[in-house]
Order: sequence, then structure tokens, then C-alpha cells
Amino acid sequence: MTGLLQNKVAIVTGGSMGIGRATAEAMAREGAKVVVAARGEKAGNQTVAAIRKAGGEATFVRCDVSQPDQVAALVDRAVKAYGRLDCACNNAGFEGERRLIHEVSEADWDTVMAVNLTGAWLCTKQEILAMLKTGGGSIVNVASANGLIGTPTFTAYTASKHGVLGLTKAAALEYAKEGIRVNAVCPGGVATPMFDRLYGVDTPKRRQVRQGHPLGREAKPDEVARAVVWLCSGKASYVNGASLSIDSGLTIQ
Repeated sequence: MTGLLQNKVAIVTGGSMGIGRATAEAMAREGAKVVVAARGEKAGNQTVAAIRKAGGEATFVRCDVSQPDQVAALVDRAVKAYGRLDCACNNAGFEGERRLIHEVSEADWDTVMAVNLTGAWLCTKQEILAMLKTGGGSIVNVASANGLIGTPTFTAYTASKHGVLGLTKAAALEYAKEGIRVNAVCPGGVATPMFDRLYGVDTPKRRQVRQGHPLGREAKPDEVARAVVWLCSGKASYVNGASLSIDSGLTIQ
């Protein structure tokens, strides 16, 4: 059986855990050769090991997406290892402090923007440069439900994810005629380490947030990953510049 991404080459940033790991594994199951990028080498290599154990092909590259030289080196490594770049999922992200606007430090604001927004831009830029050489590709930026709505005490993260959607739309228009599609996914609550840090593992606050989703539960990382795979595949060949909500209806309430 031919997978949705058979013989494609993919990069997944933040691929060591959560949505990123699930996406890397899902892409590999669909036949892609996957370059897993993350700051944490141990966890990143664990993702690669899991992919290889399942019969897939993957390579780990340590990368801090806020650093231009590291992002350029990541894409270069992917092309040198596998010959081209066909798709990418820019997932690396950081939640930052939960504070009111007047309490947010400049350092935290800068860190969140550097990873979530500047990092997404740097990755998109380098990925497009590689894809222009081979006639096209597909990029999926991982935004958030917070890119569509506002959340009190979550200012920097919310602003950064709104920015990711703006970046996605501009890139989609700029490179459509070059055969490069750029889309975004906007997950609501997902059972990830980030969500654990924000709300605890099994706390009254976590249960309240969970029940705030119309389906009464959080998403599993693989439920987001499958959407990313579809957007990267030929099945979504006419989808460009979309911001796909994966939130059980949270943002339409």
C-alpha cells in the first residue's frame, strides 16, 4: 500500500514530544523520510528510535529554531541526507508565563516570540528556499486555538500564534504559483507535556478546561498529527492558506 507521503522528505521541528513526535511518527508511517528537529537530543533520538523500530526512516538534528544559523543547518542537513525537501511541520513552541499584560517581563515576551513566531518564520524561509529548487512542497505551521481567540493571562503566546497565522497567509499567497502550499493547524487542548505544565495532570483546573471543549475531552496528539499529514499530502492539493481548527468546536462557541 502506498502511503500518503510515500518517498517524501519531511522536517518536523519540536519533534521530540507531544504533537511534534506524533507528527513525525505519523509521517513516517505514511512513507516519509523524516528529519526530527528539537533542542533535546535524548528525547529527539527517542522519536527517531521509535520510527526506526516501526520500520520507518528518520534522522535527528539538534536545532534551536530561534537561531538562524541552526535553522539553515537543519534544512541543509535534511537535503544532504535525503536529496530534497517536500514537506515540513513547524511545530516548535513555548508557552511562556501566565501573567497579566502589565506583569509580563520583556525577557519572557522576547523568548516566546523568538521561538514561536521568529522560529516559524526562519523555518518557513529556509524550507521555501529548499522547495523552490525542486518544484514545490507543503508547509504546515502549528498555531493554536489561541491564534484565533484571546485568552487572558496568556498574552505573549496568544500574540505569537496570531502572528503565525499571518505568516502562514502571506507565505501561502507569495509562493502558490511556485507550487508551495502553506497552511496552519490550530489545536485546542491537547494531551501534551505543555498542557501538563499549564494545568497539571489531573487537577480541577485541568478538568474545567477539558469540559470547556464541546466534545468534553482533550485531543490526542495523533489527532492533530493526522491533519498535518493530510495537509502535507496530495489529498490536500487545493488547500492553501488555511487555518484548520482542531479543537472540537472550542473557538466557535
